[in-house]
Amino acid sequence: MSKPINTSKNNKSPIRYNEPNGEYDADYKPTKKDIKNFPDIQNGRSSLIQGTPVAIQQVGIHNFRLPLKYQKREGGSIELETKVTGTVSLEAHKKGINMSRIMTSFYEFKNEYVFDKLDVILSKYRDDLNSFDSKILLKFSYPMMKQSLRSGLEGYQYYESALEGHLNGNGKFKKILHFDFVYSSACPCSYELSEFARNDRNKATVTHSQRSVARISIEFDEIVWIEDLQEMCEKALHTETQVIVKREDEMAFAELNGSYLKFVEDAARLLYEQLIKDKRIKDFRIICSHQESLHSHDAVSVILPPNSSFGEDISHELWSSLIHTS
Repeated sequence: MSKPINTSKNNKSPIRYNEPNGEYDADYKPTKKDIKNFPDIQNGRSSLIQGTPVAIQQVGIHNFRLPLKYQKREGGSIELETKVTGTVSLEAHKKGINMSRIMTSFYEFKNEYVFDKLDVILSKYRDDLNSFDSKILLKFSYPMMKQSLRSGLEGYQYYESALEGHLNGNGKFKKILHFDFVYSSACPCSYELSEFARNDRNKATVTHSQRSVARISIEFDEIVWIEDLQEMCEKALHTETQVIVKREDEMAFAELNGSYLKFVEDAARLLYEQLIKDKRIKDFRIICSHQESLHSHDAVSVILPPNSSFGEDISHELWSSLIHTS
C-alpha cells in the first residue's frame, strides 16, 4: 500500500504523493490517444535545446542490423545481413528527431530489392522526420563462388561492399557503391634484385609481396553489378587472393605474381584504365593500399578522373579500414 512521504524540512507540512508501483504492467496497452499524450522531448520546443541552437548536418542511427535482399547479376536474389547507418539533417530550431522512424522505414521495405528502393527509403524517412537532407550507408559482405587456379576446387570469396545514398532538399538523389578487392602485389624492384642476386651470386631469394586492397567507389544511375566490379578488378590486377589452394594452385599463384608485378601506382592506373571505359559509371575514386611485408608502413595511392566530385584527401580512419583480416 502506498504511504505518504514527508519531504519538508520542518516536518510540519508534509508533501504527499504515492510511491510508484514497481511491478511491470504486461497488460497495459496504450491507445493511439494515450500515445498522442505521451511526452515527446525530441519534438519539444526550441527552448529545450541544450548548447548553441545551430543546425546539425547529420543525426541518426549507426550499426543497425537487419537482413536485406540484393539482386544477383545472373538472376535471383540473396539475403545478406546489412549494417545500416541512416541520418537526416536537423534545423537549428528543432530539439531532435524520432530515430525509430529511420528503422521502421527499412522494415517497411525489407522484402524489396534494396538497390531499387534506396531513393524511396530515403524519401520516406526524410519526409517522416520533416528534414531537408537524408543519407544512408548499407554495409555488407557479398559472396561469390570462385574457382581455384588449377585444381578446379571452388569456394566462396566474400567482398566487403557498401551502398551509399544521399537525397538533398532539392530532391537530387546520388547513389554510390563502394567495393573492396583484395589482391597480392609482388614488388617489381624486389623481383629485379632477387633475380640479380640469383644470377650474379647464385643466392636463393624470394621476392617480397603482400596482401593489398583496392577500394573502388563509383557513382551511378544505371545499375553496375558487384559482379561487374569484381571482373574489372580481376582483369586489371590478375592476382586476387585465393579461397581454396592446393599445391598446383599455389604454383599458379606464384607464377601469376611473377607475371603481374606491380607497385601501388601501377595498381591504381590499371584499375583506372578499366573504370574509365564503362559509360554507366558517372564518377569514381580508386584507393589502393599495399600492406607491405618489407616495410613497417603501407604504400598507398588515390586516383580520380577529371572533375571528380570525390575527395582526394583521405582520413586516417579510411586508410585503417582498408586492413582486411579473416
